[in-house]
Amino acid sequence: MSVRRLYHDQPAHFVPSGTTTAFADLAVTRYPAGRQASAVLPVLWKIHEQDGWICEPAIRWVAERLSMPYIRVLEVATFYTMFNLAPAGTHFLQVCTTTPCWLRGSDGVVSACREKIGPEGVVRADGKFSWIEVECLGACVNAPTIQLRSDFYEDLDHDKTVALIEALERGENPKPGSAIGRHSSEPLGGATTLKDLSVGGDD
Repeated sequence: MSVRRLYHDQPAHFVPSGTTTAFADLAVTRYPAGRQASAVLPVLWKIHEQDGWICEPAIRWVAERLSMPYIRVLEVATFYTMFNLAPAGTHFLQVCTTTPCWLRGSDGVVSACREKIGPEGVVRADGKFSWIEVECLGACVNAPTIQLRSDFYEDLDHDKTVALIEALERGENPKPGSAIGRHSSEPLGGATTLKDLSVGGDD
């Protein structure tokens, strides 16, 4: 498990949006009295959706809002890798480099990100892109894989990753899923079983 620390350059304040504040208030009501700390994950995630990362003042805001010790919120924010602890680009690419993706060519995906975006964990000068390496994204069958927000882009290589980034640069919304047209997680040559849908009758 890697050590995760807060970003070195923190804002002076965290300003929640009206939507984030309303969400936090609603989240607390979903748990029994005295158990409002149970809302820490969803509230942190809402802040993450708002700003793209979790800053230190936001951790203090959550602690006060949920009547939790500051250290407990800090523990949660630094434990879960789904929370960015540093500013991220508008398009934040999470590149899986765990063994299945690596065996299928994730080095080429990483290379494309370095060429088109820059060093890992650094927001590009225009503020639109950043990327990091992550552990398993759970899409090993269609490796290599990138996660962008809630979408997964699969069966990538260097050139397909470049094409993905360039499409995002043009303001397009590339279709998630397999970059080679695979349906779901079927074999590369297409389905080999259950090809006759008439088998089995009407039951």
